[in-house]
Amino acid sequence: MELYDVMRTTAAVREFTDDPLPDEVLRTILDNARFAPSGGNRQGSAILVIRDRSTREALVGLTVPGARRYTAQVLAGEIPWNPVRPTSLTEEQIAATEVPDRFTEPLLRAAVVLVVCVDLSAVAAIDQDLDRIGLISGASVYPLVWNILLAARNEGFGGTITTMAVAEEPAIRALLGIPDQYAVACVVPMGKPVRQLTKLTRAGVEDLARLENWTGGPLS
Repeated sequence: MELYDVMRTTAAVREFTDDPLPDEVLRTILDNARFAPSGGNRQGSAILVIRDRSTREALVGLTVPGARRYTAQVLAGEIPWNPVRPTSLTEEQIAATEVPDRFTEPLLRAAVVLVVCVDLSAVAAIDQDLDRIGLISGASVYPLVWNILLAARNEGFGGTITTMAVAEEPAIRALLGIPDQYAVACVVPMGKPVRQLTKLTRAGVEDLARLENWTGGPLS
Protein backbone atom coordinates (compact mmCIF):
# COMPACT_ATOMS: atom_id res chain seq x y z
CA MET A 1 0.00 0.00 0.00
CA GLU A 2 1.04 3.59 -0.53
CA LEU A 3 2.15 5.38 2.66
CA TYR A 4 -0.62 8.00 2.61
CA ASP A 5 -3.25 5.33 1.94
CA VAL A 6 -2.06 3.41 5.01
CA MET A 7 -2.11 6.58 7.13
CA ARG A 8 -5.61 7.51 5.98
CA THR A 9 -7.14 4.05 6.45
CA THR A 10 -5.58 2.74 9.66
CA ALA A 11 -8.66 2.67 11.86
CA ALA A 12 -9.13 1.48 15.44
CA VAL A 13 -10.08 -2.16 14.86
CA ARG A 14 -12.03 -3.88 17.64
CA GLU A 15 -13.91 -6.60 15.75
CA PHE A 16 -11.91 -9.55 14.47
CA THR A 17 -12.49 -12.67 12.40
CA ASP A 18 -11.27 -16.08 13.52
CA ASP A 19 -8.26 -15.87 11.20
CA PRO A 20 -4.91 -16.36 12.91
CA LEU A 21 -2.08 -13.84 12.88
CA PRO A 22 0.86 -16.16 12.17
CA ASP A 23 4.13 -15.65 14.03
CA GLU A 24 5.98 -14.94 10.78
CA VAL A 25 3.55 -12.13 9.88
CA LEU A 26 3.73 -10.70 13.40
CA ARG A 27 7.50 -10.80 13.18
CA THR A 28 7.35 -8.87 9.87
CA ILE A 29 5.10 -6.27 11.52
CA LEU A 30 7.40 -5.85 14.50
CA ASP A 31 10.55 -5.98 12.37
CA ASN A 32 9.38 -2.93 10.45
CA ALA A 33 7.76 -1.15 13.39
CA ARG A 34 10.98 -1.26 15.44
CA PHE A 35 12.45 1.55 13.36
CA ALA A 36 10.22 4.06 15.16
CA PRO A 37 12.14 6.87 16.88
CA SER A 38 12.66 6.99 20.63
CA GLY A 39 14.27 9.50 22.97
CA GLY A 40 18.03 9.43 22.53
CA ASN A 41 17.54 6.29 20.44
CA ARG A 42 17.59 4.40 23.74
CA GLN A 43 14.89 2.02 22.52
CA GLY A 44 13.52 1.26 25.97
CA SER A 45 10.33 -0.42 24.79
CA ALA A 46 9.41 -4.06 25.40
CA ILE A 47 6.53 -6.00 23.86
CA LEU A 48 4.86 -9.01 25.44
CA VAL A 49 3.04 -11.22 22.91
CA ILE A 50 0.01 -12.81 24.58
CA ARG A 51 -1.87 -15.70 23.02
CA ASP A 52 -2.79 -17.76 26.09
CA ARG A 53 -6.53 -17.67 26.82
CA SER A 54 -6.20 -17.62 30.60
CA THR A 55 -3.82 -14.66 30.47
CA ARG A 56 -6.23 -12.80 28.21
CA GLU A 57 -9.06 -13.47 30.62
CA ALA A 58 -6.94 -12.07 33.44
CA LEU A 59 -6.28 -8.95 31.34
CA VAL A 60 -10.03 -8.62 30.80
CA GLY A 61 -10.52 -8.66 34.57
CA LEU A 62 -7.93 -5.93 34.95
CA THR A 63 -9.58 -3.90 32.18
CA VAL A 64 -13.00 -3.80 33.83
CA PRO A 65 -12.31 -1.31 36.68
CA GLY A 66 -10.94 1.38 34.37
CA ALA A 67 -13.61 0.73 31.76
CA ARG A 68 -16.34 0.91 34.40
CA ARG A 69 -15.28 4.38 35.48
CA TYR A 70 -14.86 5.43 31.86
CA THR A 71 -18.37 4.26 30.98
CA ALA A 72 -19.96 5.82 34.05
CA GLN A 73 -18.42 9.19 33.29
CA VAL A 74 -19.45 9.10 29.64
CA LEU A 75 -23.03 8.31 30.66
CA ALA A 76 -22.89 11.27 33.05
CA GLY A 77 -21.77 13.60 30.27
CA GLU A 78 -18.21 13.90 31.58
CA ILE A 79 -14.90 13.52 29.79
CA PRO A 80 -13.71 10.28 31.41
CA TRP A 81 -10.51 10.05 33.44
CA ASN A 82 -9.92 13.74 32.79
CA PRO A 83 -6.97 15.24 34.73
CA VAL A 84 -8.40 18.78 34.60
CA ARG A 85 -12.02 18.15 35.57
CA PRO A 86 -12.42 15.50 38.29
CA THR A 87 -15.48 13.30 38.21
CA SER A 88 -18.58 14.23 40.19
CA LEU A 89 -19.64 10.58 40.46
CA THR A 90 -19.49 8.62 43.68
CA GLU A 91 -17.71 5.29 43.98
CA GLU A 92 -21.13 3.67 44.40
CA GLN A 93 -22.38 5.16 41.12
CA ILE A 94 -19.29 3.96 39.30
CA ALA A 95 -19.50 0.48 40.83
CA ALA A 96 -23.12 0.13 39.67
CA THR A 97 -22.23 0.75 36.02
CA GLU A 98 -22.21 -2.12 33.53
CA VAL A 99 -19.15 -2.38 31.30
CA PRO A 100 -19.97 -2.75 27.58
CA ASP A 101 -18.51 -5.77 25.81
CA ARG A 102 -16.62 -3.53 23.40
CA PHE A 103 -14.04 -2.88 26.11
CA THR A 104 -13.37 -6.54 26.83
CA GLU A 105 -14.30 -8.67 23.80
CA PRO A 106 -11.38 -7.49 21.63
CA LEU A 107 -8.94 -8.95 24.14
CA LEU A 108 -10.60 -12.34 23.80
CA ARG A 109 -11.44 -12.29 20.09
CA ALA A 110 -8.14 -10.94 18.73
CA ALA A 111 -5.61 -13.32 17.23
CA VAL A 112 -2.97 -11.92 19.56
CA VAL A 113 -2.71 -9.30 22.30
CA LEU A 114 0.39 -7.13 22.69
CA VAL A 115 1.26 -5.55 26.02
CA VAL A 116 3.64 -2.67 25.27
CA CYS A 117 5.92 -1.40 28.03
CA VAL A 118 8.60 1.26 28.34
CA ASP A 119 11.65 1.27 30.59
CA LEU A 120 11.35 4.43 32.71
CA SER A 121 15.09 4.32 33.37
CA ALA A 122 15.60 4.89 29.63
CA VAL A 123 13.37 7.95 29.17
CA ALA A 124 14.04 11.65 29.61
CA ALA A 125 10.86 12.85 31.35
CA ILE A 126 11.54 16.55 30.81
CA ASP A 127 8.06 17.54 31.99
CA GLN A 128 8.21 15.60 35.27
CA ASP A 129 8.40 18.73 37.44
CA LEU A 130 5.59 20.64 35.73
CA ASP A 131 2.27 21.04 37.48
CA ARG A 132 0.38 18.77 35.12
CA ILE A 133 0.16 15.16 33.97
CA GLY A 134 3.42 14.01 32.36
CA LEU A 135 3.34 13.39 28.60
CA ILE A 136 6.88 13.52 27.28
CA SER A 137 7.86 9.96 28.20
CA GLY A 138 5.25 8.72 25.73
CA ALA A 139 7.44 9.97 22.89
CA SER A 140 9.73 7.02 23.60
CA VAL A 141 7.04 4.36 23.13
CA TYR A 142 3.92 5.51 21.25
CA PRO A 143 5.64 6.06 17.88
CA LEU A 144 6.52 2.36 18.06
CA VAL A 145 2.91 1.45 18.85
CA TRP A 146 1.62 3.48 15.94
CA ASN A 147 4.20 1.93 13.63
CA ILE A 148 2.89 -1.48 14.71
CA LEU A 149 -0.65 -0.52 13.71
CA LEU A 150 0.52 0.96 10.39
CA ALA A 151 2.52 -2.17 9.61
CA ALA A 152 -0.43 -4.35 10.60
CA ARG A 153 -2.66 -2.42 8.19
CA ASN A 154 -0.12 -2.97 5.44
CA GLU A 155 -0.24 -6.72 6.11
CA GLY A 156 -4.05 -6.83 6.09
CA PHE A 157 -4.47 -6.90 9.87
CA GLY A 158 -5.55 -4.31 12.41
CA GLY A 159 -5.80 -3.45 16.06
CA THR A 160 -6.33 -0.65 18.50
CA ILE A 161 -4.55 1.06 21.37
CA THR A 162 -6.34 0.30 24.64
CA THR A 163 -5.34 1.75 28.00
CA MET A 164 -8.14 0.78 30.41
CA ALA A 165 -6.06 -1.94 32.05
CA VAL A 166 -3.22 0.47 32.79
CA ALA A 167 -5.17 1.79 35.79
CA GLU A 168 -4.31 -1.59 37.34
CA GLU A 169 -0.63 -1.49 36.35
CA PRO A 170 0.74 -3.14 39.54
CA ALA A 171 -1.53 -6.12 38.92
CA ILE A 172 -0.43 -6.30 35.27
CA ARG A 173 3.19 -6.33 36.40
CA ALA A 174 2.45 -9.18 38.79
CA LEU A 175 0.50 -11.12 36.14
CA LEU A 176 3.18 -10.87 33.47
CA GLY A 177 6.35 -10.58 35.56
CA ILE A 178 7.11 -7.05 34.36
CA PRO A 179 9.95 -5.35 36.29
CA ASP A 180 9.02 -2.34 38.43
CA GLN A 181 11.04 0.09 36.32
CA TYR A 182 8.77 -0.54 33.34
CA ALA A 183 5.52 1.34 32.75
CA VAL A 184 2.70 -0.31 30.84
CA ALA A 185 1.99 2.00 27.91
CA CYS A 186 -0.95 0.14 26.36
CA VAL A 187 -2.58 -3.16 25.51
CA VAL A 188 -3.08 -3.79 21.78
CA PRO A 189 -5.44 -6.53 20.53
CA MET A 190 -4.65 -7.42 16.91
CA GLY A 191 -6.15 -9.63 14.25
CA LYS A 192 -7.91 -9.76 10.90
CA PRO A 193 -10.63 -7.05 10.80
CA VAL A 194 -14.24 -8.11 10.27
CA ARG A 195 -14.44 -5.06 8.03
CA GLN A 196 -11.80 -2.59 6.93
CA LEU A 197 -12.82 1.06 7.01
CA THR A 198 -11.52 3.09 4.11
CA LYS A 199 -12.81 6.52 5.10
CA LEU A 200 -12.11 7.95 8.54
CA THR A 201 -13.57 11.10 10.09
CA ARG A 202 -11.01 13.53 11.48
CA ALA A 203 -10.73 17.26 12.13
CA GLY A 204 -9.46 19.26 9.15
CA VAL A 205 -6.05 20.88 8.96
CA GLU A 206 -7.71 24.27 9.43
CA ASP A 207 -8.96 23.07 12.84
CA LEU A 208 -5.69 21.40 13.76
CA ALA A 209 -2.98 23.94 12.91
CA ARG A 210 -2.66 27.59 13.96
CA LEU A 211 -0.22 30.10 12.50
CA GLU A 212 2.48 31.66 14.68
CA ASN A 213 0.58 31.69 18.00
CA TRP A 214 -2.55 30.37 19.73
CA THR A 215 -4.78 33.09 18.28
CA GLY A 216 -3.23 32.99 14.82
CA GLY A 217 -5.31 32.13 11.81
CA PRO A 218 -5.63 28.59 10.46
CA LEU A 219 -3.24 27.04 8.00
CA SER A 220 -5.33 27.06 4.83
